[in-house]
Amino acid sequence: MAKGRCCCFLGPELGEKLEAVGDIRRKMQGRNKALEETVFYAGEVPVNDMVSILRNGALFAEARLFLLKNAELIKTKDEVKLLCSYMEAPAEDTALILLSDAASLDKGLEKAAGEKRIFWELFENRKAEWVASFFRREGCRISEAGIETILELVENNTEALKQECSRLIAFLGKDRPIEAAEVETWLSHTREESAFTLFSRIAAGDLTKSIETLHAILGSKESPQAVLGGLTWCFRRFRDYLGLADAGVRDEFEFKKRGLGSAKARNDYAALRRRYHSADTCLALIAEFDILLRSLGSAPESILMDLLILKLVSGQGHTREKWLYY
Repeated sequence: MAKGRCCCFLGPELGEKLEAVGDIRRKMQGRNKALEETVFYAGEVPVNDMVSILRNGALFAEARLFLLKNAELIKTKDEVKLLCSYMEAPAEDTALILLSDAASLDKGLEKAAGEKRIFWELFENRKAEWVASFFRREGCRISEAGIETILELVENNTEALKQECSRLIAFLGKDRPIEAAEVETWLSHTREESAFTLFSRIAAGDLTKSIETLHAILGSKESPQAVLGGLTWCFRRFRDYLGLADAGVRDEFEFKKRGLGSAKARNDYAALRRRYHSADTCLALIAEFDILLRSLGSAPESILMDLLILKLVSGQGHTREKWLYY
């Protein structure tokens, strides 16, 4: 029987983090070993339920891998104590990996895990080389302007870059160099809309595109609550950005420590800062509309979401007007 293992994989660099998880997965599987994999989301699954499942043995698998995502949300004293009680004596042939985009978790969790790795975003001088190397390995050519356009349009982590670069090669082929105009055309038209692209439209102050993006997301059967959750995450990051920017911090590493290394994201935050001097204003507004959506049922969902976007784009922020009069 192999000794149980617990570790924390933190930071915003998703690609390298997934590779590290994959290494553990492969080691646990060994030679055709049956592996059972379970994913928990902090904030959705109660910690006592997680611990109960962790402590129960598997019926058919020889080894078990548990991924606990959004681990930074485990903060209360009772939750931390309960999870630590498991992590200090993990079950045999079991690995628990706490995952978070943040650079740190509750100190008790980090201590109980013992193993902690932080995966930072690529520095600016490494991103262009990473993209160029990817295309070379695939036997494809791309112009410097094409690389710059990719870095402007794609999230700053190697997993997102790999997916979008692979998509470009599949669409455009390898018979000629890929140019900037083609990159912009293909990535702009094939990109899936999400709460994060919606946030970028809001930050730019573009109401028309914000509403179009919102309806594309809702049309893909994404729930309004999921959209609100994504926007809440973005505005919390905006709050972290404001704290550093208002303090006059210019050190690139300080931004990366907070998961704010992406130049595109920081451009969004800088644009939004011109209309909002407090992220709490936006977070309070989102929370207010979340309550309205849950209390009024599904009938007025689209109208309420449109009104929320209107308020966020216009910079009205958290107000207590009677929304029914709009």
